[in-house]
Amino acid sequence: MPELPEVETIIRRLRDGTQDQPSILSHVVQSVEITWNRIIAEPDPQTFQEKIIGKKIQDARRRGKFLHFPLSEGHLIGHLRMSGDMHMEIRLDPRGNPIPPDPYDRVILNFESIWRLTFNNVRKFGRMWFVEDAQSVFNSLGPEPLSSQFTSEYLYEKLHAANRQIKPLLMDQRFIAGLGNIYTDESLFHAKIHPLRKSDSLSKNEARRLHNAIQRTLKEGIQRFGASLDWIYQGGEFQNHFTVYQREGEFCPVCGAKIVKIAVGQRGTHFCPKCQVDPAAEK
Repeated sequence: MPELPEVETIIRRLRDGTQDQPSILSHVVQSVEITWNRIIAEPDPQTFQEKIIGKKIQDARRRGKFLHFPLSEGHLIGHLRMSGDMHMEIRLDPRGNPIPPDPYDRVILNFESIWRLTFNNVRKFGRMWFVEDAQSVFNSLGPEPLSSQFTSEYLYEKLHAANRQIKPLLMDQRFIAGLGNIYTDESLFHAKIHPLRKSDSLSKNEARRLHNAIQRTLKEGIQRFGASLDWIYQGGEFQNHFTVYQREGEFCPVCGAKIVKIAVGQRGTHFCPKCQVDPAAEK
């Protein structure tokens, strides 16, 4: 958390603006405050500040779970990890006096206006980069699951080349960019695939079902502004429409069996034992 739909929601809010916040586009960085140096992955914090100051925000994009801001020179990139958020807020009161930031704001970009961009990160897992070439950060990522490159044929070929358990494979950002625990569990349920299945055991028809389920689940997640599971990320509605995730012991909406939770790849994993048949039980 946040996963692709949550990051997409944040990026759209920053790029398009809201009733309460302007778009981040065309704002020029006047100064940079870093309250926790280790959040800067590249370059060193002092160079990061020097490189960012004076740059104009040209765009706001998403790549996997990364927030990507092309600048007038170079690229600003952020990763929210477990507890991050980015938002625009007013930095000066009506008299022009500075408004104190939140104590968990780790990086603050003050613009040449009354606004600032804050990277709030309670658990300090998030990271930021300033790089000349964005691909230096993105080059290990797999395809975007909503892109034209990600076809059912592509997925089938990659599944059979991997020979891994399907749940951890789908969460591997080198395989597909953007999926995490929530949307993987939900996608596997809709595809009727057990999370312990070996990837190369899936038929072409199952790969097609999985491809459709991934895209359908992510699109619904984006439409519902992501999922709000705690006080970190708020405003999402997808948690009200979970079919299996965090529904251990509740009844499956399709068959009525009780949802089960197991550990797969050290991650809590939710599934329906009747709709998603255990591969061991099939033997």
